[in-house]
Amino acid sequence: MQFPAFQWTKHSGTPGSREQDMGSLHVTKRHRKLLKTSPVVSNSSHNSSSSSSSSSPDSPEESWQWHRLSHIQEARRRLMKEVCAKYKSSISRTITPHHVSRIYVEDKYKLLYCEVPKAGCSNWKRILMVLSGLASSTHEIKHDAVHYGNHLKRLDSFDRQGITHRLETYTKVLFVREPLERLVSAFRDKFENPNTYYHPVFGKPIISKYRVNASKVALRTGSGVTFQEFMQYLLDVHRPVGMDIHWEPTSQLCSPCLLDYNFIGKFETMEEEANFLLRRTGAPHNLTFPSFKDRNPKAERTSTHLTHRYFAQLSTSERQRAYDFYYMDYLMFNYSKPFKDLY
Repeated sequence: MQFPAFQWTKHSGTPGSREQDMGSLHVTKRHRKLLKTSPVVSNSSHNSSSSSSSSSPDSPEESWQWHRLSHIQEARRRLMKEVCAKYKSSISRTITPHHVSRIYVEDKYKLLYCEVPKAGCSNWKRILMVLSGLASSTHEIKHDAVHYGNHLKRLDSFDRQGITHRLETYTKVLFVREPLERLVSAFRDKFENPNTYYHPVFGKPIISKYRVNASKVALRTGSGVTFQEFMQYLLDVHRPVGMDIHWEPTSQLCSPCLLDYNFIGKFETMEEEANFLLRRTGAPHNLTFPSFKDRNPKAERTSTHLTHRYFAQLSTSERQRAYDFYYMDYLMFNYSKPFKDLY
């Protein structure tokens, strides 16, 4: 679904090819240089669709705001398409259930939302539950009901025809966050607070491999992983335990080059952009994006300043490798370099 008032254009891929799955890429200095210097492959075919359920601005001020946010969306989608075009592959690719396994479905308002942990996903799930009629208010939905209640449908639960139909006709939504800030937020949540899953499953192998003279208690419980140890794990090509969705790059998690999202929002301007999207999809006027933090509400929110404090614990080389790890996210979603000493 597109938004008819401003004719947001959906660009198809270059004829005869498919965008490459970002999960298979290893970004090197040479790749980065090529990205910055190589010409963009233009898209020659266009198509757009519309929805009759979208609302209209109530005032000149709101109309101006909608125009401004529409232009922002156009620029973000254009940039994403340009980056994806530069990584085009001649190998034809099809969308598999794995590519859509993180996408939640809301059929009434025709929304597909790709879950990016630590980028407002809990409150987005609350919104979807209200839209689906599972709750009357976002404030009444507890954290466990959001994440463990299995109330929402995932796109990979449908057959191929159902998946294809929804991808072609629904609004595909992606919200992203500054990559290293999202990473620090995940580390704080999973390793600085009691956790019966992440401490034993990730903490124990991390401490076992990276901590010299680890105590028996630490090896047994997996508690107390330091940020330096966590980063050693993340940047290790031979990790002792696999990747996790909470710190997996968004460019891999949501397959944006394959799925061509209609709406790319940012955590940093979440409320304004989420409410804009809700109005444009015809959601009830009294439904607005919640701003509350239900996990460790008294803890300081992860900010740019706090992120810099964590990364000050690392060497310049380690900061560079962390930036390289999330380079596609920085490039695709137009985030600035987080440190001045990065190349």
